[in-house]
Amino acid sequence: MKIKLYFLGSGEIAVPVLDRIYRSDRFELLGVCTQRDRPAGRSKALLPTPVGVWAQKNNVDADKPLSVNDSVFISKVKELAPDIILVISFGQILKETFLEIPKISCVNVHASLLPKYRGASPITSAILNADSEAGVCFMKMEKGLDNGAVYKEVKMSLHGDEYADELELNLGKLAAENTEETIYDIFSGKIYPKKQDHSRASYVGKIKKNDGFIDWNMSAMEIERKIRAFYPWPGAYFNINTSKGLKKINITAGEVINDLTGRAGEVIKSDKTGWIISCGSGALKIARLIPEGKKEMAGEDFLLGTRIEAGSFVN
Repeated sequence: MKIKLYFLGSGEIAVPVLDRIYRSDRFELLGVCTQRDRPAGRSKALLPTPVGVWAQKNNVDADKPLSVNDSVFISKVKELAPDIILVISFGQILKETFLEIPKISCVNVHASLLPKYRGASPITSAILNADSEAGVCFMKMEKGLDNGAVYKEVKMSLHGDEYADELELNLGKLAAENTEETIYDIFSGKIYPKKQDHSRASYVGKIKKNDGFIDWNMSAMEIERKIRAFYPWPGAYFNINTSKGLKKINITAGEVINDLTGRAGEVIKSDKTGWIISCGSGALKIARLIPEGKKEMAGEDFLLGTRIEAGSFVN
């Protein structure tokens, strides 16, 4: 008996999960819903979400309502009579009227080991906090923010060199590898959700563009983690004064140097061997960067075209 499933997702992490469901003979995929196309880049051209891109490639007509809680859309999904509604990285809060639609459960795949990192940015937070492990939880959705009982938790080790986009992809693969069995076990009653320990809950909000701004009073280790945590968006960045005015520099790779010190934000080395800036503790070698309006390059290559004096300060 095929499980009748309706899918809601938007982010990159949702794509491998959706693809696994689409190609499985265990499911009848009733429909796919994603966020509306949004303007991007200087041209402000409308671009679909990663799930929207997947839908186009696979000739699936994705629903893109302004709000999934709209009564007309709720009626549409109800008529499909799903056994399970599966949600991963969707981007809208589902009201109780929507959560009550499926016959069995509305299941969310959340990219953290709940109750840790409830909210919008668990992957970024795991990198910023130098966690030794990450994972995904299959959770029964309830009223509130990621506070539902958990059906299954799957962990993976972190090595301290992960970038956010890489970790999102790997967590998506981890979730996909466990989706068929977990959803089937929920459907057949083999597993039941266990309540979270709400006293241990932590919350992480949406990432804002200015979250990537570098405070050089932070330690070099913290800044290096920030570079990886905010890649590719919004990026870890700072400003320098040039002959053409203030320029934004986005760091894409950095190396912690512990045996060089100076005042926070001071350029303590700037030559053909590299560009090193002192931090609150330790120093950071800028291995790769994206200068404002240009393509990514090595730190030392940037110095060939822009004079940065040792002893000067960055903002």
